[in-house]
Amino acid sequence: MHALLRRTGFSLFALFASCGVGAQAQAAAGDTRLGAIGMEGELPARDAVAALYAELDFQQATQSYLWALPLVSYAQWQAEFRDKLGAKSGDLMVLDSYEDKLGVITANATTPYILGFVDLNETGPLVIEMPAGPTAGGIGDFWQRAIIDMGQTGPDQGKGGKYLVLPPGQQPPDDAGQYYLAKSETMNVLVGFRVLDPDPAKGKALVERFRMYPYAQRAEPAKTRLLSPGGKAWSGTQPRGMAYWQRLHGIIQKEPVNERDRFYMAMLASLGIEKDKPFNPNERQRKALEQGVEVGELIAKANTFAKRFPDAQYWPDRQWDKVLNIADPSQRLTYYDQLWERSAWFYEAVTNTKGMVSKTPGLGQTYLGAYTDNSGNWLDGGKNYRLRVGANPPAKQFWSMTVYDIDSRCLIDNPQRKADLSSRQDLKKNPDGSVDLYFGPKAPEGLESNWVQTLPGKHWFSYFRLYAPTLAYFDKSWKLDDITPVQ
Repeated sequence: MHALLRRTGFSLFALFASCGVGAQAQAAAGDTRLGAIGMEGELPARDAVAALYAELDFQQATQSYLWALPLVSYAQWQAEFRDKLGAKSGDLMVLDSYEDKLGVITANATTPYILGFVDLNETGPLVIEMPAGPTAGGIGDFWQRAIIDMGQTGPDQGKGGKYLVLPPGQQPPDDAGQYYLAKSETMNVLVGFRVLDPDPAKGKALVERFRMYPYAQRAEPAKTRLLSPGGKAWSGTQPRGMAYWQRLHGIIQKEPVNERDRFYMAMLASLGIEKDKPFNPNERQRKALEQGVEVGELIAKANTFAKRFPDAQYWPDRQWDKVLNIADPSQRLTYYDQLWERSAWFYEAVTNTKGMVSKTPGLGQTYLGAYTDNSGNWLDGGKNYRLRVGANPPAKQFWSMTVYDIDSRCLIDNPQRKADLSSRQDLKKNPDGSVDLYFGPKAPEGLESNWVQTLPGKHWFSYFRLYAPTLAYFDKSWKLDDITPVQ
């Protein structure tokens, strides 16, 4: 390696200035996005080469950050369950209370979550016994691609059944016909579902009938352990700084490399992150990684909270976006995979199933996101807002409006200990059947039941969910108002 490529500790600005206009050895200066680059004829000046490589490293780190968001998200979540909550591979975590869900990115505050991570390196093929009942869930790989839905939008259609999860490359056993097959492309998987029955006792009984165990132990399966956070704090939000890359390096060691990811693996290798090798970045690599994770997250925020996907805006005269713009849970279109739609969704949310992108009236869920008020201004926790939900919302089951913290993308952690308003609550209605929802630091007098407390000095965003959306949602004959500032 040339000596100039080993120089570190300089800022890009200072280096570009030192090799730009006024450097006597240069024949010309190339004016670029990076500033003036010293040139020697058609070539960059020798003392400009290091800056160009530094820019390349930075760009690789930034793109790798955005690419890895879904993988790091699940790896972080899995590690928090293991290290802070004591969950082992194959255990189920029941997240029911407000505090339980504070670590879940854009959690639904209305229904309980039942979730477990399984390392197929440890278990081999995995059997899941899904009980009958009103549930929505599925099995996903660690790139957050849905492998198979379970429950009402799965092949069991809410009637229950046995599923068999196969690790990458594993052939189905002779008795595979007894199961719904789920072939994973990663060794680690998430198994999860939500109970949709509003009766807590029925929901609890359903969860207790769930079974998950290695196929090799099917003759005498052990009972599945059900755990709860028990008040312990945890966070599934992707870490920042070098911790992001450490988490990525760790999960890469456990997973096969998909063919579509080999060029990204090449970029990571130049930054010191490789499969089957320790992570010990040098000063040059560390600097690029630290800068890349910082700028990468800023780009992720723009890509998420100010979407530029052509069909993201649901109504042309409203600020509401479709938050899930991945056309199919495989993330694959005819000629490319949806990298930027994937990055947006898995920065602000977790999991993806076919039920979450259902276009069949009466099945699945839909998600609309509001990041701004009716004038396009970010939602400010120090201001007061109103949202009018028109009469007859198009939801066969129920609707909910949930407030999230921008920084964590999790439920707002407010003194009120409440983040959502829904049709399952006793909300005050207007004479025409519409409902006014309020958001701000203080409740409007007499409307406390219709209010979520926001935090001054912090911004927020919201999801409006429809469970079992009806035709009026899909044909857009029903329209949701924008969030509007009020005094």
